[in-house]
Amino acid sequence: MLGFVLYLAACGLLTGSEAMYQTFTSPGEVNISSCPITYFGQRYEKVFVSLKANTFAFCFTDAFSPGSSNNCILMSGGPADRGELEVFSRVIPFGSGVHKLLPDLESVGECVNVIALKDNKEAEIQQVELGNFGSQAILGIKTFTGYPNSAVDAVSQVNGQTVSSETFQTAETINGVITDISGCRLSGVVYKTNTTDVPNTCSTVVCGPSGVARVVSKCGPMQRCQGGRCVQSSTCTVAASAVIDFSGRVHTVPDRCGYTLLSPGSIPGLKVHGLFKERRRADVSFLDRVVLKLDKGSVEVVLEQGRVKLNGKVLELNATAQEFSGVELSKDQMGATAKVSSSSHAVTVFFDGDKALIQITGPKGTVQGLCGDNSGDFSGEKASEYSSSGCEVQHTDPADTNVDCGAATKWCNLLKQAPFSACNVHIDPEPFITACNKTLCEYPAVDGLKCKSLETYAMLCGRTGNVTLEDWRKKTGCSAQPSCQDKVCSDHEFCGELHIGGRPRCLCRAIFASKYRSENSYGEPTVCEHKSATVKLASCLLAEHGIDSSVLHLNDQTCRGEKDEETHMVKFHFDNRNTCGTVVQANDSRVIYKNTIMTQNVSTHGSIYRHDHMHVDFSCYYNQPDVKSMAVKLKHSAVDQHITSGAWSYNLTMKGYIDPQLSTPIESSTGIDLDERIWVELKTEGLDENLVHVVTQSCWATEQPSPDGTLRYNLIVNGCPNPADDTVRVENNGKTTHNQFSFNSFQFSGSTGDVYLHCKVQLCVKEGNNCEPTCHRSGRWRRSIMSGSNDENPALISMAWTS
Repeated sequence: MLGFVLYLAACGLLTGSEAMYQTFTSPGEVNISSCPITYFGQRYEKVFVSLKANTFAFCFTDAFSPGSSNNCILMSGGPADRGELEVFSRVIPFGSGVHKLLPDLESVGECVNVIALKDNKEAEIQQVELGNFGSQAILGIKTFTGYPNSAVDAVSQVNGQTVSSETFQTAETINGVITDISGCRLSGVVYKTNTTDVPNTCSTVVCGPSGVARVVSKCGPMQRCQGGRCVQSSTCTVAASAVIDFSGRVHTVPDRCGYTLLSPGSIPGLKVHGLFKERRRADVSFLDRVVLKLDKGSVEVVLEQGRVKLNGKVLELNATAQEFSGVELSKDQMGATAKVSSSSHAVTVFFDGDKALIQITGPKGTVQGLCGDNSGDFSGEKASEYSSSGCEVQHTDPADTNVDCGAATKWCNLLKQAPFSACNVHIDPEPFITACNKTLCEYPAVDGLKCKSLETYAMLCGRTGNVTLEDWRKKTGCSAQPSCQDKVCSDHEFCGELHIGGRPRCLCRAIFASKYRSENSYGEPTVCEHKSATVKLASCLLAEHGIDSSVLHLNDQTCRGEKDEETHMVKFHFDNRNTCGTVVQANDSRVIYKNTIMTQNVSTHGSIYRHDHMHVDFSCYYNQPDVKSMAVKLKHSAVDQHITSGAWSYNLTMKGYIDPQLSTPIESSTGIDLDERIWVELKTEGLDENLVHVVTQSCWATEQPSPDGTLRYNLIVNGCPNPADDTVRVENNGKTTHNQFSFNSFQFSGSTGDVYLHCKVQLCVKEGNNCEPTCHRSGRWRRSIMSGSNDENPALISMAWTS
């Protein structure tokens, strides 16, 4: 070893001048900000000097204290109790003798801190020099005649732990010696500038001159480390739309179709498919479920969010693996696992609703699918039987202003920092950083998505690298999220958070919800049929507005929605048997049945409530029938008239009989004599008798098919018998959905042709007995309020007879 500063001066290399001069006593704090030192990857601008008879300590974080987690250089000492600092700048050009002595130095020396240590008589005992070589540093030691020991011990400590220890004889130090104090720090471990083998990890740590350490694995892309040696084993990771294959390549699924992830030649007949769907955005897909298909026995295992199906049947599983049709299945709070084995290989699939880890073990063999030996050709890997029609259609959603790609990149790069860096030797973080950036630069950081990106890597470290990343959640602020494992959503839903930090619930997928959001609707239109009204609302649409479907009811609070366990659509219903408080109204054109879906008036939580109020009206109606005529000769068979209008339909018929029991209808062969008694029934089918009645408003006869014939004879006027004809009788008019009248047959004077009968019929909303005409001797029909019934739009039905 040659001298340091003295050697440089003698060789004419000490070209700078003192930039700073400072004196101190023990213990003393020395300012080296004009020539800072990078000590094992960390930069320092102060040195705390402690001078004792047996030990000189030069510390960088605090004053020396035995046993503390300090960063110090400790040397055997002498009688020095004071000192002075001189700084020399720009003194060591590249290629000088120092670089020849310390070939690992790869930077130009910028400056040197020269610390002279003296006793109380100002006699120099020892000289310590700290040289700045950029991200590296050197230590120089020189002793003088007052130094009492035969050797100098120099110990470098980081966080209180010894990194290196060297001993120099005074025969060397009297001329000056130098040594390298450069190094790196990685996951709490300190490395010297060099390449260091890490025991039992199949890897080395390379500490470069920049002070940054990197881990280099000795295993190939299809291998993992086991017991310090590389063995064949691979894991394919699928998260959001990213597929990280066995070789570490990243593929992005472009749509919402099903794809073959794995088809191993080592287990014939096995295929693993991934089905992708959208969530909040239509243009970003996420892995929705995983399917294992085995040709042998036609077995299909579906791993879904919160449940596992075998050939369409939901299984009850726990953490203990059970075998079903050659597949080992288990499920816990983390997710579901399926395993298929052969004599030499095993495929294990884990799925938790967000990510899938697909591991294959055994001798190397051919592997097809997006996880294996493919070229990234998605068209060739599409699983048509698991791809819905139109799944390949590309959508473009408006940019989300909440997406911060710069912040996302910074976040994803945490995978290269402690504590994740402890796993970098086992699993290359770059593909996971790429996948993380891809997702978070296109999709808002909701539903715990940021932390799930880190969780995927952490879980893979534990499963395939056997590395536990301690406190990674605490260090990143990623608290454990409420689990979706017990939340089963429908096909048009996904499990997410309505608000950040909220409990998980089933939310609407973007494409499903778009048609309803554009119409500001909660669900499907009202279905009116068979005297009933039905409305189906999507519970996920209600959830978006903070509405719990379980608190909704109709006008009658006992009438609540029925939730379909599979689709999660909530059905509200009323009919003529259970009106659920339906309000019936009428106007000039319609009879309307209206009900309301609403929230409870009384909170179930006392003086507060946590859901929005809701008030949604829905209705069905009968149109008041149009005026229509149909002439039928009475001597022929009776004719039905079918009137369909509005959302509900009903039949209106008029039939003639020759007996009061209405058992013998008038047929085409029936002869009708003059003054013979005829009974006529007006009857409807399809009306709700509890709420609507039928009123025969008027009936008359003409000699022509038209109701406006020249000759006219009235039988019923204003709902009452014609007072001028005492043969006319009217029964049940306005009392129900049918009525009848009778009269004696006749013929028009001067005519021998057919006689045509016409009637006008009116629907009436029943309110008490308001639909029944009150007939006085004058024949007038007196009514109270008829709820919209009027004389302008009655139904006209006609028939004819030949005397």
